Amino acid sequence: MLFSSISFLYYFLPILLLVYFIVPSRYKNFVLLIFSLLFYFYGEPRYIWILLFSCILNYLVGHQIGKHMHTKYATVMLVFSILMNVGLLLYFKYTNFLITNINQIFSTDFSLLTIVMPIGISFFTFQTLGYVIDVYLGKVKYSTKFLDFATYVTLFPQLIAGPIVRYTTIEKELQERTHSYSSFAKGVQRFVIGLSKKVLLANVLGEFCKHLDSISTVLSSWLHAIASTLQIYFDFSGYSDMAIGLGLMFGFHFLENFNYPLIAKSITDFWRRWHISLSSWLKDYVYIPLGGSRVAYPRWILNLFIVWFLTGLWHGASWNFILWGLYFAILLLIEKTFLLSHLKKHPMIAHLYTIFFVICSFVIFNCESIDSIVIAFQNLFGIHHLPFLNHETLYYLRSYLLILVTAMIAATPLLMKWITMLKQTKAKFLFTILEPMFYMILLLTCTAFLIDSSFNPFLYFRF
Repeated sequence: MLFSSISFLYYFLPILLLVYFIVPSRYKNFVLLIFSLLFYFYGEPRYIWILLFSCILNYLVGHQIGKHMHTKYATVMLVFSILMNVGLLLYFKYTNFLITNINQIFSTDFSLLTIVMPIGISFFTFQTLGYVIDVYLGKVKYSTKFLDFATYVTLFPQLIAGPIVRYTTIEKELQERTHSYSSFAKGVQRFVIGLSKKVLLANVLGEFCKHLDSISTVLSSWLHAIASTLQIYFDFSGYSDMAIGLGLMFGFHFLENFNYPLIAKSITDFWRRWHISLSSWLKDYVYIPLGGSRVAYPRWILNLFIVWFLTGLWHGASWNFILWGLYFAILLLIEKTFLLSHLKKHPMIAHLYTIFFVICSFVIFNCESIDSIVIAFQNLFGIHHLPFLNHETLYYLRSYLLILVTAMIAATPLLMKWITMLKQTKAKFLFTILEPMFYMILLLTCTAFLIDSSFNPFLYFRF
């Protein structure tokens, strides 16, 4: 079930809110658990047992580790949990990728398995792994109530496509949380903003990209690269906004997952702003345990490449994702070795450099094979005498220019700064009246788009 669907907006969510706020506080987690399982079952009925198994396994392991802290038994249980969690992820997500590559390398003919990847397995696996590791390290007390832990794992706002919410972030709120009109209103606002990003920007940019797919010019290639970068950003950040907004409605405070990454002035800065929950998870649970940067230079390079190999592989069982991760590893290595100090002296050049390499990165991200990556870059730089533009390119550019410019502006904090500035003027009272109307208009506009259009994918569901 998509957040940007009529069934969610006008059936699932209103019924859940009604039931949730009617029942006494002691039953609220139970209501969230049941509805979260229904939410997951609607989209993935076949593999809901994987989600339930993950809840039971990691609750029991966490309990055992907590009961036997600082013993060999606790270490054995940690290793067991890692093997089980990673094993399930590897089986469902990477088995056929491994078989395919073995066949290509050794000229074998092993048959691919009939495996359907459970929705959201990358997200809830990282959440449960993080919980078990934190219990082992003594960063968090093990959960004594299965209901609370199962609610944490299955919590529907972040279950399917993140952000990766750590147990430490909402531990206290799982046990006791407050609900207020102001928090609920902020949640609704944040949800509508995210929905608008998804429906009014990402979906329309996706349609633009589909039109450009059939055109072979240098300009159309660059337009496609720019539009697809913006599409991915608004699709995923819009989903994160909706998840954070839904969390607020139910009394949970999730951490931010995006912080205007397209205004970054280095690749290092970009990854401090993009998919923050993933990059911080890999830093805390992989990079730092490997020694981080406090090791010999060759070992540091190895650590860097391991983390970015895993970053790419996390996104999908395909070589383009692995190359995408290693691409960033090389750029970060160059920056951290000598380039960052120079970039800081020239902020405008630094921003243009960052945007150029980020856009190129998502060309790799969107291609499905090495050959298609090569062709895509040949088209970008006009190799093989590709024409710069044609009438079709100009037609679609004129048709989508307004949405492209709007998306570029919306990817910066300019609008928020402008609104904040106006709220501090004498026109403040107007916002009290107009703001609710504005969000209502946005919601109705999104609804109209959803009814009228059949193009409504969620790009990060596949991860």
